[in-house]
Amino acid sequence: MRGVFLDAGSLVQSALDMKPLEGAAIAWRYYDATPATAVPERISDADIVITNKVVLDEQTLAAAKSLKLVCIAATGTNNVDLEAAKRWGIKVCNVSGYATPSVVEHVFTLLLALMRHLPEYHQAVQAGRWQRSVHFSFIDYPIHELYGKMMGIVGYGELGQAVERIAIAFGMRILIADRVGSEPQVGQVPLSELLPQVDVLTLHCPLTDETRGMIGARQLRAMKRGALLINTSRGGIVDELALLEVLRSRHLGGAGVDVLVQEPPQDNPLLGADIPNLIVTPHIAWASREARQRLVNEVAANIEAFLQGLVRNVVN
Repeated sequence: MRGVFLDAGSLVQSALDMKPLEGAAIAWRYYDATPATAVPERISDADIVITNKVVLDEQTLAAAKSLKLVCIAATGTNNVDLEAAKRWGIKVCNVSGYATPSVVEHVFTLLLALMRHLPEYHQAVQAGRWQRSVHFSFIDYPIHELYGKMMGIVGYGELGQAVERIAIAFGMRILIADRVGSEPQVGQVPLSELLPQVDVLTLHCPLTDETRGMIGARQLRAMKRGALLINTSRGGIVDELALLEVLRSRHLGGAGVDVLVQEPPQDNPLLGADIPNLIVTPHIAWASREARQRLVNEVAANIEAFLQGLVRNVVN
């Protein structure tokens, strides 16, 4: 069998053990990255394709006559046309849960950095301000504790629940938002009721038609003044121009953003140098070395199960 990994460079193979993928009798071709124009040719004779973010649309899948299995090296499936794959008899698998510790740690890394203004203090020390201080310390930027603060969680799956556990360990209080488009659940509240109450809003839901643009100008303005937003889910869930406005007007106290609408970004409004208390990281919440190795292992397990005629993490 022939296998193709279209964007293996997204995992930085040199840091990982790729042997689990070599266990099956598959002749692999690895590509660091694959532009859209090269996808049809590269998968034309493949039985198995691995993609992290490379798009496989209906036309591309229809032309891949040998293709039997698509392995998404991620949890989100929006880069593969699942209906077309099903129509053409192509199974699609994803991987979930592999990055939970990494994402949760990144959420609190961003949150603590914002609450304690760590970037500003680091820059001040680098500029020599501590060295010139007449006191043993200087407290030019506000420092707040997580203890006692109210966190609102949107998306109460594995990631949302893991974030909740750590937040409780910090002494935070928790509100859970109802799932968009679903019946209300006991212990959860509508987003409109949650927003005015929380000191921190953290997002952990997939990008769907229902969640796209879910946090817009009205929702951001409904949050209490000085509240923080953390987004490690998908960029399209938040209206970036609206976020820019509430940060510049200082209605929000800050934001930690690991995802943007377009990645890599081109002329994104959130990358300006004059935006107060905003931390942007380059979609790395998932990317601890340990999480990436778990991802490779899980993709290999999906392939092995498929070859044995078993169902494992099939999404179509």
